[in-house]
Amino acid sequence: MNFIIESKIKVAENLHLSPMGCGTWAWGNRFLWGYEPEMDTQLQETFNLLVSQGVTWFDTGDSYGTGKLNGRSETLLGKFSREYQGDHQSEIAIATKLAVYPWRLTPQSMINACEKSAQRLGRKVDLVQLHWSPAKYLPWQEKPLLEGLARLSNQGLVKAVGLSNYGAKNLLSAYEFFRERGVKISTLQVQYSLLSTYPFVKLRLKELCQQLDIKIIAYSPLTLGLLTGKYRDLNHLPSGARRGLFKQLLPAIKPLLLTLDAIASDNGKTMAQTAINWCICKGTIPIPGAKNPLQARENLGALGWRLSRGEVEELERVALGLNKQMIQNIFQTR
Repeated sequence: MNFIIESKIKVAENLHLSPMGCGTWAWGNRFLWGYEPEMDTQLQETFNLLVSQGVTWFDTGDSYGTGKLNGRSETLLGKFSREYQGDHQSEIAIATKLAVYPWRLTPQSMINACEKSAQRLGRKVDLVQLHWSPAKYLPWQEKPLLEGLARLSNQGLVKAVGLSNYGAKNLLSAYEFFRERGVKISTLQVQYSLLSTYPFVKLRLKELCQQLDIKIIAYSPLTLGLLTGKYRDLNHLPSGARRGLFKQLLPAIKPLLLTLDAIASDNGKTMAQTAINWCICKGTIPIPGAKNPLQARENLGALGWRLSRGEVEELERVALGLNKQMIQNIFQTR
Protein backbone atom coordinates (compact mmCIF):
# COMPACT_ATOMS: atom_id res chain seq x y z
CA MET A 1 0.00 0.00 0.00
CA ASN A 2 1.40 3.35 -1.05
CA PHE A 3 0.92 6.38 1.16
CA ILE A 4 0.81 9.70 -0.65
CA ILE A 5 0.41 13.33 0.30
CA GLU A 6 -2.94 14.58 -0.97
CA SER A 7 -2.85 17.69 -3.11
CA LYS A 8 -5.49 19.91 -4.66
CA ILE A 9 -6.79 19.15 -8.14
CA LYS A 10 -6.86 22.00 -10.62
CA VAL A 11 -10.23 22.09 -12.40
CA ALA A 12 -10.02 25.69 -13.66
CA GLU A 13 -7.45 28.47 -13.71
CA ASN A 14 -8.69 29.89 -10.42
CA LEU A 15 -10.34 26.83 -8.86
CA HIS A 16 -8.63 23.91 -7.14
CA LEU A 17 -10.61 21.16 -5.40
CA SER A 18 -9.60 18.69 -2.73
CA PRO A 19 -9.36 15.09 -4.08
CA MET A 20 -12.58 14.25 -2.24
CA GLY A 21 -15.55 16.52 -1.65
CA CYS A 22 -18.74 16.19 0.35
CA GLY A 23 -22.16 15.70 -1.18
CA THR A 24 -24.98 17.47 0.64
CA TRP A 25 -28.08 15.91 -0.91
CA ALA A 26 -29.19 14.75 2.55
CA TRP A 27 -28.95 18.24 4.06
CA GLY A 28 -32.62 19.16 3.88
CA ASN A 29 -34.01 15.93 2.37
CA ARG A 30 -36.70 14.40 4.57
CA PHE A 31 -38.01 11.86 2.05
CA LEU A 32 -34.90 9.74 1.54
CA TRP A 33 -32.57 10.80 4.35
CA GLY A 34 -34.90 11.74 7.19
CA TYR A 35 -33.60 15.27 7.65
CA GLU A 36 -34.97 17.38 10.50
CA PRO A 37 -33.86 20.94 11.41
CA GLU A 38 -32.64 19.57 14.75
CA MET A 39 -29.79 17.96 12.79
CA ASP A 40 -28.29 21.32 11.82
CA THR A 41 -25.86 21.44 14.74
CA GLN A 42 -24.27 18.11 13.83
CA LEU A 43 -24.25 19.09 10.17
CA GLN A 44 -22.27 22.20 11.09
CA GLU A 45 -19.87 20.04 13.11
CA THR A 46 -19.54 17.79 10.08
CA PHE A 47 -18.73 20.77 7.85
CA ASN A 48 -16.16 22.12 10.33
CA LEU A 49 -14.43 18.75 10.70
CA LEU A 50 -14.11 18.19 6.96
CA VAL A 51 -12.74 21.65 6.22
CA SER A 52 -10.29 21.47 9.12
CA GLN A 53 -8.87 18.27 7.63
CA GLY A 54 -8.55 19.66 4.11
CA VAL A 55 -11.77 18.49 2.47
CA THR A 56 -12.74 21.98 1.46
CA TRP A 57 -15.38 21.74 -1.22
CA PHE A 58 -19.04 20.85 -1.01
CA ASP A 59 -21.49 19.86 -3.72
CA THR A 60 -25.12 20.93 -3.52
CA GLY A 61 -28.05 21.75 -5.79
CA ASP A 62 -30.78 24.34 -5.93
CA SER A 63 -33.35 21.52 -5.86
CA TYR A 64 -31.95 19.97 -2.67
CA GLY A 65 -34.38 20.07 0.21
CA THR A 66 -37.84 18.52 0.10
CA GLY A 67 -41.06 20.54 0.00
CA LYS A 68 -40.87 23.76 1.99
CA LEU A 69 -37.21 22.98 2.68
CA ASN A 70 -36.24 23.49 -0.97
CA GLY A 71 -32.87 25.25 -1.09
CA ARG A 72 -32.07 24.21 2.48
CA SER A 73 -28.76 22.60 1.58
CA GLU A 74 -27.46 25.79 -0.03
CA THR A 75 -28.69 27.90 2.89
CA LEU A 76 -26.94 25.66 5.43
CA LEU A 77 -23.70 25.67 3.45
CA GLY A 78 -23.79 29.44 3.29
CA LYS A 79 -24.27 29.70 7.05
CA PHE A 80 -21.58 27.13 7.85
CA SER A 81 -19.00 28.65 5.52
CA ARG A 82 -19.56 32.14 6.96
CA GLU A 83 -19.26 30.96 10.55
CA TYR A 84 -16.28 28.63 10.10
CA GLN A 85 -12.98 29.88 11.47
CA GLY A 86 -9.97 27.61 11.27
CA ASP A 87 -7.51 25.89 8.99
CA HIS A 88 -8.25 25.98 5.24
CA GLN A 89 -10.93 28.66 5.68
CA SER A 90 -9.81 30.49 2.55
CA GLU A 91 -9.97 27.29 0.49
CA ILE A 92 -13.70 26.60 0.97
CA ALA A 93 -15.45 26.14 -2.37
CA ILE A 94 -19.11 25.53 -3.14
CA ALA A 95 -20.39 23.76 -6.24
CA THR A 96 -24.08 23.82 -7.01
CA LYS A 97 -26.25 22.21 -9.66
CA LEU A 98 -29.07 24.16 -11.29
CA ALA A 99 -32.16 22.04 -11.92
CA VAL A 100 -33.61 21.77 -15.41
CA TYR A 101 -37.11 22.72 -14.36
CA PRO A 102 -39.69 22.90 -17.20
CA TRP A 103 -40.16 26.63 -16.60
CA ARG A 104 -36.48 27.37 -17.11
CA LEU A 105 -36.40 28.03 -20.81
CA THR A 106 -34.05 30.95 -21.42
CA PRO A 107 -30.41 31.88 -20.75
CA GLN A 108 -31.61 34.47 -18.25
CA SER A 109 -33.45 31.78 -16.29
CA MET A 110 -30.11 30.11 -15.58
CA ILE A 111 -28.50 33.41 -14.61
CA ASN A 112 -31.40 34.17 -12.27
CA ALA A 113 -31.21 30.69 -10.75
CA CYS A 114 -27.49 31.04 -10.08
CA GLU A 115 -28.03 34.45 -8.52
CA LYS A 116 -30.66 32.98 -6.18
CA SER A 117 -28.24 30.19 -5.23
CA ALA A 118 -25.58 32.81 -4.51
CA GLN A 119 -28.06 34.68 -2.30
CA ARG A 120 -28.79 31.53 -0.29
CA LEU A 121 -25.07 30.83 -0.02
CA GLY A 122 -24.20 34.42 0.81
CA ARG A 123 -21.27 34.14 -1.62
CA LYS A 124 -20.52 33.52 -5.26
CA VAL A 125 -20.97 30.02 -6.63
CA ASP A 126 -17.53 28.61 -7.42
CA LEU A 127 -18.59 25.79 -9.74
CA VAL A 128 -21.99 25.96 -11.43
CA GLN A 129 -23.33 22.78 -13.03
CA LEU A 130 -26.36 21.88 -15.13
CA HIS A 131 -28.04 19.19 -13.04
CA TRP A 132 -29.09 17.07 -16.00
CA SER A 133 -29.65 17.22 -19.73
CA PRO A 134 -33.21 17.50 -21.07
CA ALA A 135 -32.11 15.71 -24.26
CA LYS A 136 -34.36 12.70 -23.57
CA TYR A 137 -37.60 14.64 -23.36
CA LEU A 138 -37.21 18.34 -24.35
CA PRO A 139 -34.03 18.55 -26.43
CA TRP A 140 -34.79 22.10 -27.57
CA GLN A 141 -34.61 23.29 -23.95
CA GLU A 142 -30.93 22.47 -23.63
CA LYS A 143 -29.09 25.10 -25.66
CA PRO A 144 -30.73 28.14 -24.00
CA LEU A 145 -29.73 26.73 -20.60
CA LEU A 146 -26.19 26.03 -21.74
CA GLU A 147 -26.07 29.58 -23.09
CA GLY A 148 -27.00 30.80 -19.62
CA LEU A 149 -24.10 28.89 -18.08
CA ALA A 150 -21.75 30.28 -20.72
CA ARG A 151 -22.82 33.84 -19.87
CA LEU A 152 -22.30 33.17 -16.16
CA SER A 153 -18.73 32.17 -16.97
CA ASN A 154 -18.01 34.97 -19.41
CA GLN A 155 -19.40 37.57 -17.01
CA GLY A 156 -17.16 36.29 -14.22
CA LEU A 157 -20.09 35.34 -12.00
CA VAL A 158 -18.66 31.83 -11.42
CA LYS A 159 -15.17 30.37 -11.48
CA ALA A 160 -16.00 27.26 -13.48
CA VAL A 161 -18.76 25.45 -15.37
CA GLY A 162 -19.65 21.77 -15.19
CA LEU A 163 -22.28 19.29 -16.32
CA SER A 164 -24.02 16.41 -14.60
CA ASN A 165 -25.56 13.14 -15.84
CA TYR A 166 -24.26 13.63 -19.38
CA GLY A 167 -23.28 10.78 -21.67
CA ALA A 168 -20.58 10.91 -24.35
CA LYS A 169 -22.80 12.09 -27.22
CA ASN A 170 -24.38 14.95 -25.27
CA LEU A 171 -21.06 15.84 -23.67
CA LEU A 172 -19.37 16.26 -27.06
CA SER A 173 -22.23 18.41 -28.30
CA ALA A 174 -22.08 20.61 -25.20
CA TYR A 175 -18.29 20.81 -25.44
CA GLU A 176 -18.50 22.25 -28.97
CA PHE A 177 -21.27 24.63 -27.91
CA PHE A 178 -19.18 26.01 -25.05
CA ARG A 179 -15.96 26.06 -27.09
CA GLU A 180 -17.55 28.39 -29.62
CA ARG A 181 -18.26 30.78 -26.73
CA GLY A 182 -14.81 30.54 -25.21
CA VAL A 183 -15.96 28.53 -22.21
CA LYS A 184 -14.35 25.36 -20.87
CA ILE A 185 -16.27 22.48 -19.30
CA SER A 186 -14.28 21.89 -16.13
CA THR A 187 -16.14 18.95 -14.60
CA LEU A 188 -18.61 16.20 -15.37
CA GLN A 189 -20.56 14.68 -12.51
CA VAL A 190 -21.90 11.13 -12.90
CA GLN A 191 -23.21 8.35 -10.69
CA TYR A 192 -20.15 6.16 -10.22
CA SER A 193 -19.20 3.43 -7.77
CA LEU A 194 -18.33 -0.26 -7.64
CA LEU A 195 -22.04 -0.87 -8.18
CA SER A 196 -22.41 1.76 -10.88
CA THR A 197 -19.63 1.30 -13.43
CA TYR A 198 -21.93 2.14 -16.37
CA PRO A 199 -20.43 5.60 -17.11
CA PHE A 200 -16.96 4.15 -17.66
CA VAL A 201 -17.70 0.66 -19.01
CA LYS A 202 -20.65 1.41 -21.30
CA LEU A 203 -20.29 5.12 -22.04
CA ARG A 204 -16.47 5.24 -22.13
CA LEU A 205 -16.58 8.61 -20.41
CA LYS A 206 -13.18 8.29 -18.74
CA GLU A 207 -11.32 8.27 -22.03
CA LEU A 208 -13.40 11.08 -23.50
CA CYS A 209 -13.00 13.30 -20.44
CA GLN A 210 -9.25 12.72 -20.47
CA GLN A 211 -9.15 13.90 -24.10
CA LEU A 212 -11.22 16.99 -23.29
CA ASP A 213 -9.44 17.75 -19.98
CA ILE A 214 -12.63 17.41 -17.96
CA LYS A 215 -12.42 16.17 -14.36
CA ILE A 216 -14.97 13.52 -13.37
CA ILE A 217 -16.87 13.91 -10.11
CA ALA A 218 -18.31 10.64 -8.77
CA TYR A 219 -21.57 11.04 -6.90
CA SER A 220 -23.06 8.26 -4.76
CA PRO A 221 -19.68 6.46 -4.46
CA LEU A 222 -21.14 4.37 -1.62
CA THR A 223 -24.34 3.55 -3.54
CA LEU A 224 -26.71 5.19 -1.04
CA GLY A 225 -24.83 3.45 1.80
CA LEU A 226 -24.96 -0.05 0.33
CA LEU A 227 -21.14 -0.29 0.16
CA THR A 228 -20.55 0.75 3.77
CA GLY A 229 -21.05 -2.79 5.09
CA LYS A 230 -23.86 -1.62 7.34
CA TYR A 231 -26.41 -3.58 5.32
CA ARG A 232 -25.25 -7.12 4.56
CA ASP A 233 -28.43 -9.21 4.44
CA LEU A 234 -32.19 -8.93 4.31
CA ASN A 235 -32.38 -8.83 8.10
CA HIS A 236 -30.54 -5.49 8.11
CA LEU A 237 -32.25 -3.02 5.80
CA PRO A 238 -32.68 0.74 6.02
CA SER A 239 -36.08 2.25 6.56
CA GLY A 240 -37.77 4.45 4.01
CA ALA A 241 -37.33 4.63 0.25
CA ARG A 242 -34.04 2.71 0.16
CA ARG A 243 -35.49 -0.43 1.71
CA GLY A 244 -37.08 -1.87 -1.43
CA LEU A 245 -34.03 -1.17 -3.57
CA PHE A 246 -31.62 -2.74 -1.08
CA LYS A 247 -33.87 -5.78 -0.76
CA GLN A 248 -33.48 -6.37 -4.50
CA LEU A 249 -29.75 -5.75 -4.67
CA LEU A 250 -28.32 -7.36 -1.53
CA PRO A 251 -28.67 -11.04 -2.55
CA ALA A 252 -26.98 -10.33 -5.90
CA ILE A 253 -24.02 -8.33 -4.59
CA LYS A 254 -22.78 -10.60 -1.80
CA PRO A 255 -19.61 -11.57 -3.75
CA LEU A 256 -18.63 -7.91 -4.01
CA LEU A 257 -19.35 -7.17 -0.35
CA LEU A 258 -17.22 -10.15 0.71
CA THR A 259 -14.34 -9.07 -1.53
CA LEU A 260 -14.61 -5.46 -0.43
CA ASP A 261 -14.58 -6.55 3.22
CA ALA A 262 -11.48 -8.72 2.72
CA ILE A 263 -9.51 -6.03 0.89
CA ALA A 264 -10.54 -3.42 3.46
CA SER A 265 -9.29 -5.66 6.26
CA ASP A 266 -5.97 -6.23 4.47
CA ASN A 267 -5.47 -2.46 4.38
CA GLY A 268 -6.69 -1.77 7.90
CA LYS A 269 -9.59 0.23 6.49
CA THR A 270 -13.37 0.06 6.49
CA MET A 271 -15.48 -1.04 3.55
CA ALA A 272 -16.67 2.53 3.00
CA GLN A 273 -13.12 3.91 2.97
CA THR A 274 -12.07 1.22 0.51
CA ALA A 275 -15.03 1.85 -1.83
CA ILE A 276 -14.30 5.59 -1.86
CA ASN A 277 -10.58 4.99 -2.39
CA TRP A 278 -11.41 2.74 -5.35
CA CYS A 279 -13.21 5.68 -6.98
CA ILE A 280 -10.15 7.88 -6.40
CA CYS A 281 -7.90 5.21 -7.91
CA LYS A 282 -10.13 5.18 -10.98
CA GLY A 283 -9.36 8.85 -11.56
CA THR A 284 -12.51 10.46 -10.16
CA ILE A 285 -13.20 13.00 -7.43
CA PRO A 286 -15.75 11.27 -5.18
CA ILE A 287 -18.31 13.21 -3.14
CA PRO A 288 -19.62 10.86 -0.44
CA GLY A 289 -22.27 12.37 1.78
CA ALA A 290 -21.98 12.80 5.53
CA LYS A 291 -24.71 13.70 8.01
CA ASN A 292 -22.64 13.63 11.20
CA PRO A 293 -19.00 13.85 12.34
CA LEU A 294 -18.73 10.07 12.66
CA GLN A 295 -19.53 9.58 8.98
CA ALA A 296 -17.20 12.46 8.07
CA ARG A 297 -14.30 10.86 9.98
CA GLU A 298 -14.88 7.58 8.21
CA ASN A 299 -14.89 9.29 4.81
CA LEU A 300 -11.65 11.08 5.68
CA GLY A 301 -10.06 7.68 6.16
CA ALA A 302 -10.31 7.15 2.40
CA LEU A 303 -7.54 9.72 1.91
CA GLY A 304 -3.77 9.46 2.35
CA TRP A 305 -3.33 5.98 0.89
CA ARG A 306 -4.09 4.00 -2.26
CA LEU A 307 -5.26 0.52 -3.11
CA SER A 308 -2.77 -1.47 -5.13
CA ARG A 309 -3.39 -1.95 -8.84
CA GLY A 310 -4.18 -5.60 -8.19
CA GLU A 311 -6.76 -4.69 -5.54
CA VAL A 312 -8.41 -2.14 -7.83
CA GLU A 313 -8.63 -4.72 -10.62
CA GLU A 314 -9.93 -7.45 -8.33
CA LEU A 315 -12.73 -5.25 -7.03
CA GLU A 316 -13.65 -4.25 -10.56
CA ARG A 317 -13.58 -7.85 -11.78
CA VAL A 318 -15.99 -8.96 -9.08
CA ALA A 319 -18.23 -5.91 -9.59
CA LEU A 320 -18.51 -6.50 -13.32
CA GLY A 321 -19.36 -10.16 -12.74
CA LEU A 322 -22.46 -9.39 -10.68
CA ASN A 323 -25.91 -10.18 -12.00
CA LYS A 324 -27.20 -6.79 -10.88
CA GLN A 325 -25.85 -3.30 -10.49
CA MET A 326 -27.35 -0.10 -9.15
CA ILE A 327 -30.06 1.42 -11.34
CA GLN A 328 -28.93 4.49 -13.25
CA ASN A 329 -30.25 7.98 -12.74
CA ILE A 330 -33.25 8.39 -15.04
CA PHE A 331 -31.73 11.60 -16.43
CA GLN A 332 -28.40 10.02 -17.41
CA THR A 333 -27.97 10.36 -21.18
CA ARG A 334 -25.87 8.28 -23.52
